[in-house]
Amino acid sequence: MQENILSKLPFGTKLFAIIVAGGSGSRMKSEIPKQFLPLNGKPILIHTVEKFLQIPEIQVIVVLPKSDISYWEDISQTNELIQSKKDSISITEGGASRFQSVKNGLSTIHSEGLVAVHDGVRPLINLEIIQNSFIVAHEKGTAVTSVWVKDSVRFVNNSSDSEALDRTKLKLVQTPQTFNVSLMKKAFEVQEQSFFTDCASVLEFAGESISLIDGAYENIKITTPEDMIVAEAFLRTKS
Repeated sequence: MQENILSKLPFGTKLFAIIVAGGSGSRMKSEIPKQFLPLNGKPILIHTVEKFLQIPEIQVIVVLPKSDISYWEDISQTNELIQSKKDSISITEGGASRFQSVKNGLSTIHSEGLVAVHDGVRPLINLEIIQNSFIVAHEKGTAVTSVWVKDSVRFVNNSSDSEALDRTKLKLVQTPQTFNVSLMKKAFEVQEQSFFTDCASVLEFAGESISLIDGAYENIKITTPEDMIVAEAFLRTKS
């Protein structure tokens, strides 16, 4: 049995997860939003939510476009785990951008604690990383999942000019990105900026230090048809 390292948190610490699922199917060349595409017979988003529901007492906030909420309600009806933990899940309408969607999810949290923000289309996240993100966020205020860059990287100045970068100093950022709730709420009071690509960039803009934690190369974000093939291969390996 996997150790529950969350027992190291102070008794009564409230844990939240905001699952952001506002993508479309355009890059997947699908009419179905990518978070609802079947992965090994189960919608991607269902896989993702199930991972966070492994944590006892967590409150999961699923952020969806208004047009997708009824579809979520339909597909979740037949999932035993989700139905057994209905009181631990709430649905919130997303905004016009990721920043707005996360802010909408954050506005539903009315107590102190720790909140993990995760992409709905990263279904291969594992419990150990989620637990560690909460522990580090408790200790340092922020915990952002990342992996080292494997490939050589070049910075493109313009269409004909580029320069090599030292990949030993570069990491790829993933989710979950986990924070102290009060720090995050304060950071999200700012006006949205064009360079806000994730929660870490918002917290950094607000003056917070970003603590990186180890992610996993299998924790991919499913965006293109090729990603589905990779995700299915990882799932087959695990099973």
